[in-house]
Amino acid sequence: MKLLVDMNLPPLWVPALRQGGHDAVHWSDIGPGGAPDAELMLWARTHGAALLTCDLDFASILASGGASAPSVVQLRSHDVLPASAGATVLAALDQFQDELEAGALISVDSSRARARVLPIQPR
Repeated sequence: MKLLVDMNLPPLWVPALRQGGHDAVHWSDIGPGGAPDAELMLWARTHGAALLTCDLDFASILASGGASAPSVVQLRSHDVLPASAGATVLAALDQFQDELEAGALISVDSSRARARVLPIQPR
């Protein structure tokens, strides 16, 4: 799976994801650090990548816009280093591979991962 790692996560995620068999790039290697979230979303959608982030704004953008892409993997943890959260994120990427390819919001915390298929429908 191709992944774009958001600026709010350390570049250490790139080698951790690559070791897990994924094609990953950190936003700092692509665009400016102060880029708006919409620019990251557009890049991910254009390049067929899912976005790995710990920023809750991306879920709001998906929900408010009714978007069906890109997929977003949202890490919800205080410790966002791959040494702590990497195994959980990699397991979620494997568990929800089909959903991510189709378009999904995956929330990952220290104990579990949940998926919502895109577009997010109001409840």
